Amino acid sequence: MARATGLREMWQALPLERFTSRENYIWFVVATVCIGAFMAALDASIVNVALPDLTTYFHASASMVSWVLIAYLLTLATLLTLFGRLADMLGRRPLYTFGFLVFIIGSAACGAAVNLPMLIVSRVFQAAGAAMLQANSVAIITAAVPASVRGRAIGFQGSAQAIGLSLGPAIGGALVGLFGWRAIFYVNVPVGLLGTTMAAMILPKDKLSGHKATFDWWGTLLMTPFLVLVMLGLTEGNSWGWSSPAILGMFAAAALLLIGFIFRELSFRAPLVDMRLFKIPVFSVGNFTGLLSYLAMFGVLFLMPFFFERVLNYSSAVSGLILTAVPLGMTVAAPKSGALADRYGPRLLTTSGMALTGLASLLLAWTLSLKPNVTMMVIELILIGAGLGIFTPPNNSSVMGSLPSSRLGVGGGILNMARSLGMAMGTALSGTMLAVFLIANGGVESPGGPKGPWIPATRYALFLLVALSLLAALLSVFRVTQKKSPAEKMPLEW
Repeated sequence: MARATGLREMWQALPLERFTSRENYIWFVVATVCIGAFMAALDASIVNVALPDLTTYFHASASMVSWVLIAYLLTLATLLTLFGRLADMLGRRPLYTFGFLVFIIGSAACGAAVNLPMLIVSRVFQAAGAAMLQANSVAIITAAVPASVRGRAIGFQGSAQAIGLSLGPAIGGALVGLFGWRAIFYVNVPVGLLGTTMAAMILPKDKLSGHKATFDWWGTLLMTPFLVLVMLGLTEGNSWGWSSPAILGMFAAAALLLIGFIFRELSFRAPLVDMRLFKIPVFSVGNFTGLLSYLAMFGVLFLMPFFFERVLNYSSAVSGLILTAVPLGMTVAAPKSGALADRYGPRLLTTSGMALTGLASLLLAWTLSLKPNVTMMVIELILIGAGLGIFTPPNNSSVMGSLPSSRLGVGGGILNMARSLGMAMGTALSGTMLAVFLIANGGVESPGGPKGPWIPATRYALFLLVALSLLAALLSVFRVTQKKSPAEKMPLEW
């Protein structure tokens, strides 16, 4: 009891005055938040290059191993809103600090996993910690930083996310090549401990509103199994049989859950997903095309490590370095696109961005061979990322600019959810298409099989991503031009 009292008094004494009394204290807060933003984004992309190694180590198919990614992304999608609401009730500093601890424990458990189910469950735990970090990062900055420099501070946070996403393949490839796949999870532990310490010592105390926050528990309980069943049906349909009772039952149950979810959201006063916002055409088109854009990106990031490592016999380090071309192109193009959007509006940029991604993916598909021009492939990957970078800022701006100021928080949550779902769906669909076409061409997923079937299998899977990218471009052509509103000028995460 005395020990608990002592810990409580110690916690209440934080943050330390040596930090809060400094003139540049707010930038210590921003730096702390950036560590969490960087780590959460890094772990969304660091695993891709390790997937071929995981299939070998666990003697599993690519579709089964894809759940190492899907579990993380689905957990993020379903828990972001929950932890945003809990932070309003419990305080952002304790939840953010606890998020680091959960992330550390989940990362250590991933590194120690002895089988694939244990790794997937550990990734869910890790993603829960990441959701606590992501759900509170912008809110912590908004509360701590004066309006005069708030845009710059949120820009740093967005840059930390972009850098984490960009460096994931390269860092993951280097760690897998040097130390094995477990290292991509263990590396989070020391960085997470640093983040935990900084969060406890530096983040400001919360000023809770005192009102009881309402959360849509039933909405969460309906949406989560719906997403899991859809993804499980997509990834296992090829191995279990698309017409098997298990797969048909999954899709039937998912349909019932979706119907229940929609009715719940339309009737609840504080819904998890405000379905009424989808009556706004710009909001609906922007979220759907945004989902398709991240589906295309993560589809490419899922497929290409298998091609580089199984067909070309590249190491994980080389594969990861090449894959960095996609987020690199995105990072370079996004700031320029954001500036151009203010001048020309979102329609031209969103359409041309997704068209560029689709055409570059088509070129990549035709470049595949047993002895491809790797320089050309790198250029094509850069163009894929550049197209996504051209598309994303004006799309996010138009989505948020279509909303009344009172619905910006809810709309931003839906936009983040669409992004995570797109990433998960890109992984699931690409894994399924790869398995279907590999078997159709007489190939096997295990290493040591013939290399030839991997080329048409990867090519046809890329064709699906091409079609979805061009669909996003086509929908963007009919995007309604919206007058600028204050919301459009807000700094936006991408």
